[in-house]
Amino acid sequence: MKKVLMVIAHEIFRDEEYLQPKKILESAGIQVITASTSLEPATGKLGAIVHPDVLLQDSRAGDYDAIVFIGGSGSRNYFRDPAAHALAKDAVDNKKLLAAICSATGILAAADVIKGKKMTGFPAEAEMIEQYGAHYTGKDVEIDGSLVTANGPAAASAFGQAIKKILLKE
Repeated sequence: MKKVLMVIAHEIFRDEEYLQPKKILESAGIQVITASTSLEPATGKLGAIVHPDVLLQDSRAGDYDAIVFIGGSGSRNYFRDPAAHALAKDAVDNKKLLAAICSATGILAAADVIKGKKMTGFPAEAEMIEQYGAHYTGKDVEIDGSLVTANGPAAASAFGQAIKKILLKE
């Protein structure tokens, strides 16, 4: 069984960016584990309550087939988080699928794992993405090898489908 680690902010993650891809992946038989900085209930911008399974700082990419960072303004707390950066680098080093949606694309930029890649993300992160050596396309979903990025809540389902398709080699 494929396993995906979804990383959410403890507060103000985007509900639909987490819930829609999670539902798509689980309905395809993919196990989804949720990580955050606390095991206390996490709260989405629109009120979703999620009980994280593991702590971000204890997570290792080698234990999963994909690492997925979920957006929302709370995800910006990870722009300077060494554990989030280490996890993104670990995913690249272990040749795992690495994905981010909306503002969470800035985490990958700050982790310095996007040089030479095509990617999208929340428009506010476009400058940061370019600054760290990637080409910002502005598409709803962008796939570049083992990197999947999406631009925001409206692309959440397509983002989930892209991750599923790659993991299941559809």
